[in-house]
Amino acid sequence: EIRMVTGVQTCALPICVTRFDATENRISLTHKRFPAYPREPAMLVRLMKAISQHVHDSANVLLREYGLNHTDYNVLMMLYGCEQQGMTVTQLRDAAAEKSANVTRVCNILCERGWIARFADPQDRRRVLVSLTTEGEKLVEQFLPSMASLLNQYGAAFDAQEIAVLETLLKRLLGVAEQIERNL
Repeated sequence: EIRMVTGVQTCALPICVTRFDATENRISLTHKRFPAYPREPAMLVRLMKAISQHVHDSANVLLREYGLNHTDYNVLMMLYGCEQQGMTVTQLRDAAAEKSANVTRVCNILCERGWIARFADPQDRRRVLVSLTTEGEKLVEQFLPSMASLLNQYGAAFDAQEIAVLETLLKRLLGVAEQIERNL
């Protein structure tokens, strides 16, 4: 069933809608009880959180057969997509959108498994870089077809123009979130 929501054509997906209905109702009730509570931004944040959790959980199911989880995947993918020789843990943390302690822990595990390596930066020997090993690249290329299929399933909900608009809007929101964090 196709329906229009504020000028945007959407596909009715009862399973997804029903799971979020209770959260939407709670946000609406909070707004009703406290009118200064901004319903729409709260809905956006909760929707992003719910989507993130679904993506995380689905990825974990697919990655389990490789002995990985979604955080491992994020780290490996940022290294796989790195043009330079390697990345610092700080660069990796920012690229993977993970906490420093978590990236360090994941890097330790991936290093022990032989999928990544640490080495001194040739330009500045005080800095340590992290990169994929040959075995790490092979691993990434093993799970990429499954992950590409999963990502394509998410993308299938939109046409190319909608994806471009959504990407632009989410980048804008990310910029606002980063600014808010810097100002706190």
